[in-house]
Amino acid sequence: MNLLKRMAWATRRSNFLPSAKCAANHSSAGCRAIPLQSGLVWLLLACWLWSVPVAAQDSIPVKKRKVGLVLSGGGAKGFAHIGVLKVLEEAGVEVSFIGGTSMGAIVGGLYASGYNARQIDSIFHDTDFDALLQDFVPRSSKSFYGKRNDELYALSLPFNKFRIGIPAALSKGLYNYNLLVKLTRHVRYERDFNKLPIPFLCIATDIESGAEVVLDKGYLPQALLASGAFPSLFAPVDLNGKWLIDGGVTNNYPIEHVRNLGADIIIGVDVQDALSKRDSLRDATRILVQISNMEMMQAMERKSGETDIYIKPDIGKYGVISFDDGKEIITKGEEASFAVYEKIKSIVANNGIYVKKPLSITADTLQIDAVTVNKLQNYTRAYILGKLNFRPGARITFDQLKNGMDNLSATQNFSSISYSLEPGGDGGDHLMLTLVEEPVKTYLKFALHYDNLYKTAALTNITQKNLLFKNDVASFDLILGDNIRYNFDYYVDNGFYFSFGLKSRYTRFTRNVQTELSQGFLQNDIGVSSINIEFQDLSNQAYVQTVFVQKFLLGAGVELKHLWINSPTLQATTPTFDRSNYLSLFGYLKFDNFDDRYFPTKGSYAAFDWQTYLRSSDYTNRFNEFTIFKGDVGFATTFWKQLTLRLQSEAGFRVGPDSVPFFDFILGGYGFATVNNIRPFYGYDFLSVAGNSYIKAGGTVDWEFYKKNHLNFSANAAIIADDLYKRSDWFSDQKITGYALGYGLETILGPIEVKYSWSPERRQNFLWFSVGFWF
Repeated sequence: MNLLKRMAWATRRSNFLPSAKCAANHSSAGCRAIPLQSGLVWLLLACWLWSVPVAAQDSIPVKKRKVGLVLSGGGAKGFAHIGVLKVLEEAGVEVSFIGGTSMGAIVGGLYASGYNARQIDSIFHDTDFDALLQDFVPRSSKSFYGKRNDELYALSLPFNKFRIGIPAALSKGLYNYNLLVKLTRHVRYERDFNKLPIPFLCIATDIESGAEVVLDKGYLPQALLASGAFPSLFAPVDLNGKWLIDGGVTNNYPIEHVRNLGADIIIGVDVQDALSKRDSLRDATRILVQISNMEMMQAMERKSGETDIYIKPDIGKYGVISFDDGKEIITKGEEASFAVYEKIKSIVANNGIYVKKPLSITADTLQIDAVTVNKLQNYTRAYILGKLNFRPGARITFDQLKNGMDNLSATQNFSSISYSLEPGGDGGDHLMLTLVEEPVKTYLKFALHYDNLYKTAALTNITQKNLLFKNDVASFDLILGDNIRYNFDYYVDNGFYFSFGLKSRYTRFTRNVQTELSQGFLQNDIGVSSINIEFQDLSNQAYVQTVFVQKFLLGAGVELKHLWINSPTLQATTPTFDRSNYLSLFGYLKFDNFDDRYFPTKGSYAAFDWQTYLRSSDYTNRFNEFTIFKGDVGFATTFWKQLTLRLQSEAGFRVGPDSVPFFDFILGGYGFATVNNIRPFYGYDFLSVAGNSYIKAGGTVDWEFYKKNHLNFSANAAIIADDLYKRSDWFSDQKITGYALGYGLETILGPIEVKYSWSPERRQNFLWFSVGFWF
C-alpha cells in the first residue's frame, strides 16, 4: 500500500475514533467523538508509524542475479562470440562466469583474463590465421642448415620401419600457443581459473578414453590450446598425462558446468553447424565437423531449452576455417544479440549497469632466472639453449621467447613443444620447457628442377637423425637427370658451442661457351667460335662452426677437391683442361634474415668467405698457392603495398701469384645452384665472362600482383678483369650491364620462373626458364 492510500485511510478513520475513556469502558454511552483537530494528531502519528516499515522495506538491496556465459566451439565461426560480447558490454551486462569450448574457450578465456570485447576484436583482426593454421615458422628462426633443407625439398615424408607415413596434423599448434602465452602474460602465475577476473572453465576431450575433460586449473594457454585442438588441423595436446583434443567432440556447449559455478542466468551463444546436405560437404574440414556434430545436435536441443537467453547467429554459410570472413561473422554475432536485446536489458534492469574497462598491459619483457628442460634422449641441454638463443639470466621480450620456440620447432626434432612461466626469484620468471622428441628419425624427401645449365633433375633424399651422436643429422641427395649429381651432409649441432660437420658434393654439367672466355677454361688459338665444356667437381669438406653474437654463423674448415674440365669438341687436340686435386683451407661469416629465399619482402643477408689453396696434384703445371676472398650483401624492403625493392652487391678477388684460372669468377645466366665461383648475371649467357677479380651491383623491383604471382624487373652491372684491384684506375675499366623482365609463381615444387634478359653491349637476348627449388 503506497503512502497516499495510507494517509487517506488514516484520515477517514480519524473522524470516528472513540476517546480513550470510552474505549476503556467498552461503551459508547455518554461518549462523544474526538474533534477533527485531535484527529490530525492521530493522522500524523499514523503516518509516522506507517513510514517506518516502508523505509525499512525500501532499504533492502535487490539480490543480483549472477550471469553465466556459455560459448560454443565452431572454429572461425566463433568470431561471432566477439560480436555478442560487444553488445553485452553496450547493454551494461556484467558476466560472472564463463565456460567455453574450442574457439569459445579462446574468446572466453581472453575475456575472463581481463580483456574487453573491443580489445579481443583488435587481437583477432591482427592475427595472421594463415600462419596460425600452417604453424608458420619464420625463415629467420631456422639455422643455415635448416634454411637449405626447407628450400630444397618439395615433399617430405616420415619413413619408419620401411613404411611411409603422414603427419598427425597440419599444425603442431605452436604458433597459436606462443600467441596465447603472450596475450595472457598478465595472469601467467594464476593456476586456478576460478581466481581469474572472471571465473572460467573450458572443455577438452581425452582422445584415448573419449571422455570429456573439464579444465579449470593449470596454465591457461595450455588449457585453451587443448580445448581448441581441432582434429587433423592441430595436433593433440599432452596435458596432465592425458592426450587432449578439441572439446567439441564431447561437449560443445558446457551449460551444466557454468550453472554449477553458481550462475543464476545463462546466456548461451551457439555457433555450431546444423547438419549439412551433401552439396555442402565438399572439403575435409566440413566432413569432420559434420561427424562431430551428429551427437552434439541432439544434446543441443535439450541444452538450448535450458538456456535463459539463447543466441544463434546466422552463420551457416561460413566454415570453421573462414577466417578471412571474420569481420562479417562478428557482425552476425552483433545482429543475433540485438534480436534478443530486450531480454539482455532485463538483466541490467535488475543488476544495474556494469562497465568493463579495457585491460592495461605495459610490461612486455621477462627476466628469465632459470630454464628447466625435461630429460631428453637424443639432444643435450646445450643444444636446446643454443636454439632458444638466450640463456638463464637474460632479459628478453615475449617476441624473443616466441623466436626461441620457433627455433626449436624449425629443427623438426620435436613432435611437441610446450612451456610455462613460473614465478622465479626477485620478480623474475622460471621457464619450464617440456619437449617430446619426434619418434620418427628417418625421412624421405623429393624435389624436381629444371634450368638452362643443369637441365632436368629429379632429387631423392634420405635424412637420418641421431645416426651416430646426439644432436646429429645425416642427409644424402641423389640427383638424376641430364647431369647426375649428389650431396652428402653430416652435421652435429651443439648449440652455443662449436658444432662440426662433413660434406661431400659432386657437381656436373655440360655447356657450349664462347671461346672469348680466354681468362678461364679456354684458349684463343683453337680455331672455333664456341666449344662444349664438360665440368665435374667433387668436393669433400670437414668444418667447425658456431653462432657468433647470436646472429652470425662463423666457421672454418678444410677441403679436398677434385676438378675435371674437358671438352669433347677438342678430341683431336688437347681435350682436358684440368684434372687435378686441390687441398685448401676456408673460412666464412654469414648472416641471413630474409623472410624468403626466392621472393624476399624484407630482411638482409651478408656472406664473407676466404679460401686458401695450399696444394695441388697440378695437372697443368701452373699451380701456385693463392687465396680467394669474396663477399655478398643484400637487403629487401616492401615500400608500397606488394611492391618490393631488393638490392645486392658482391665482389671478389684473388691474392697471390699467377696460378690456375679454374677458380676465377665467371658470370652469366640465371636460375641455377652456384658452384665454386660461377655466379649469375642478367644479360649474358652462362659462363660468358671471367676474371680473377670483380665487383657487381644489382637490383630488382618485384610486384606480387596476385597471391604468389610476381612480376619483376631486374638490372645489374659489373666490372670483371684480372688483378682488378691492383690498379688505381680499375673503376674506368669496361663495365658490363644487363637487364631482365620476369614472371614468377610460388608453388609446392618451388618457384617457377621465366625471364627475358638482354644486354646493350652485346645486343643479345636470352629466355631463361627455372622450375622448382634450386639444387
